[in-house]
Amino acid sequence: MNKDVIIACDFNSKEETLNFLDHFKEEKPYVKIGMELFYAVGPEIIYAIKQRGHRIFLDLKLHDIPNTVKKAMAVLSSLDIDMCNLHAAGTIAMMEAAMEGLTRSDGSRPMLIAVTQLTSTSQERMEQDLMIQAPMQEVVMHYAENAKKAGLDGVVCSPLEASAVKKVCGCQFLTVTPGVRFADGEKGDQIRVTTPAKARELGSDYIVVGRPITQAADPVCAYQRCIKEFLG
Repeated sequence: MNKDVIIACDFNSKEETLNFLDHFKEEKPYVKIGMELFYAVGPEIIYAIKQRGHRIFLDLKLHDIPNTVKKAMAVLSSLDIDMCNLHAAGTIAMMEAAMEGLTRSDGSRPMLIAVTQLTSTSQERMEQDLMIQAPMQEVVMHYAENAKKAGLDGVVCSPLEASAVKKVCGCQFLTVTPGVRFADGEKGDQIRVTTPAKARELGSDYIVVGRPITQAADPVCAYQRCIKEFLG
């Protein structure tokens, strides 16, 4: 199974995004396009980045009734993306509908993964704000099992939970893990975090790294450091 570092391009304009990617003359990093950029620019940003040879994780975290998600996924399936996601909290029925909508007539589709609990969510916030009283680990595992039952390729989870997800869902079930910071960096608004090297040890397949690379004085050097620490 391939492992890789995905750069979170959390910018709000096409110009800023492409200017950032201009730093990479030889490498073609896997990039994540989130809500901020996609809502600001639209599908045009997908076409522009694909023309440069990058793989794309479209991070829109869909969560709605099954039929609406199915139709939305059919639209996203027409874009040249490699991975997309939704919230596992939307139920197995919603995830199954998403898979149906995402699958093209020839049987091909982008990878589909489900968000378990955001890495900014703590046990306290989950209990107080969401009224979920079970331990975080149990909640994440339950959501991961539901995603597997629905036929998804994997989940988004904290790197701290990646190893447990593999045990529950199998080694081929993908773990895509944000909340990764360098040992000498700041956590920002993330709570359940670790380093690239530790994420590798814990079983992450893909790590999603934003500000430690995008806000670095030398983004290419920061990316190469991340690759070295994660891939060994």
